[in-house]
Amino acid sequence: MPLIPEEPQIHESAQGPRVTPAAGRPAPTPRPVPGPRSAASPRPGHPGPGPARPAPPAQRPSAAAGEPQPPRKENRSGPQIQLIPAPADGALDAAGEAVDLLLDSGRVPGDILVLTTGDLHPWAAHELSFGEPAYWAQHDARDDVFYAAAASVDRASARPVVVVAVNGGDDSAARALPAAMAKASALLIVCGDPKRINSALGAGV
Repeated sequence: MPLIPEEPQIHESAQGPRVTPAAGRPAPTPRPVPGPRSAASPRPGHPGPGPARPAPPAQRPSAAAGEPQPPRKENRSGPQIQLIPAPADGALDAAGEAVDLLLDSGRVPGDILVLTTGDLHPWAAHELSFGEPAYWAQHDARDDVFYAAAASVDRASARPVVVVAVNGGDDSAARALPAAMAKASALLIVCGDPKRINSALGAGV
C-alpha cells in the first residue's frame, strides 16, 4: 500500500521572528511642525494636550532622501521682503499658510522662524507650558519650525526665513519688524496690515 505523505505541521515557533519592542530603549519624542495641517494631524495647543505630543507629518522627499543639500545662495545685502496683506485677526492664519507653502516648496523646517507681535501662536503657548528651558532647547536644536513672541526676537538666532504675523501690539510690531529683518538671511515674510508694516519698516515693500 502506498504511503500517503502527511501534511506538514506548521508549528507556531516556525512562523518567523516576532517583532518585540526593545526593552529600556526610549522612543524619541516626535516634534510637531505647527500650522494648519490635515485633520489627521491636529495642531498642538488645542484643549486637552497630554504628555505625548502629536506626531509630525511625513518628511518631504528632499529631507527624507538623506542626501546633502546644496548650499543656498543667500542675499548678503539683506533679505527679500514679501508682504501678505491680512487683518490683525487673520495674520496668524496667513503666517501658517506661508509656512506650509515654504515647506511644500522644499524649505527645511529648521530654516524657518515665526514671530507674533500679539498673542502667542498656539504651538508656542503649548510648548512653553513645559517650561522655558525645554522650549528654547527646541529653538537651539534647529530641527523644526520655531514659533516665538516678537518681544523675544533678540533671543532668537538668525534663520534663512523669518515670518512675522502682525496680529496686534503696535509698539511690539514697530520694534520687532526691523529686528526680524536683521534675523532673516534670505527671506522676510510679513503678514498684516500694509500701512502698519510699511511704517514700521520705514520703506515700501
